[in-house]
Amino acid sequence: MRQGSGIVSTVRATRATDEATLFAQSAACLEALLVEGVTAIEIKSGYGLDLPTERKMLRVARQLGERYPVTACTTFLGAHVLPPEFAGRADDYIDEVCNRMLPALADEGLVDAVDVFCERIGFSLAQSERVFEAAAKRGIGVKMHAEQLLNRGGAALSARYRTLSANHLEYLDEAGVAAMKEADTVAVLLPGAYSYYFIRETQLPPLDLLRR
Repeated sequence: MRQGSGIVSTVRATRATDEATLFAQSAACLEALLVEGVTAIEIKSGYGLDLPTERKMLRVARQLGERYPVTACTTFLGAHVLPPEFAGRADDYIDEVCNRMLPALADEGLVDAVDVFCERIGFSLAQSERVFEAAAKRGIGVKMHAEQLLNRGGAALSARYRTLSANHLEYLDEAGVAAMKEADTVAVLLPGAYSYYFIRETQLPPLDLLRR
């Protein structure tokens, strides 16, 4: 991230890609999933980090659901990481997500759920809660990237807002599991996430605890 790779490099590429090309690239991935028998998918944004590109991604997601025999649910992940133009101004960017991006995209019917990346390279608990509150005002369900690189208490916050799901969870503790169970929040584990392949993460989610 500090060197401009990872999510930041994908943001640059996505911003530079026109909608038709993005649709063609995405359709090829979707067709491969359909061959495997997939009937429903979730498509997250979060690789634009500005209104035009987030809109472009979510429009493509809607088009895929319309043109292919699949149920396609969209998740607005505008609060993924801090875009370069907001460097050092995380609270200002959360203002942009909550007060400009989310209202515009929701009014256009492009948002089924809202997600936030609560992490040291993402956003704090307080900033994540602001995103949850903005979604709640519009009656939109929320999700959270939580406890991926360390335990920040994101799972407990997500449970308090009864999120649809909490994702990653490598550093989830017993208290977080109990809170998620009480809130009926789904634990989504991502064994193919970049952390295992690129930063050689070795921390596993508490699999046995989650099963119990």
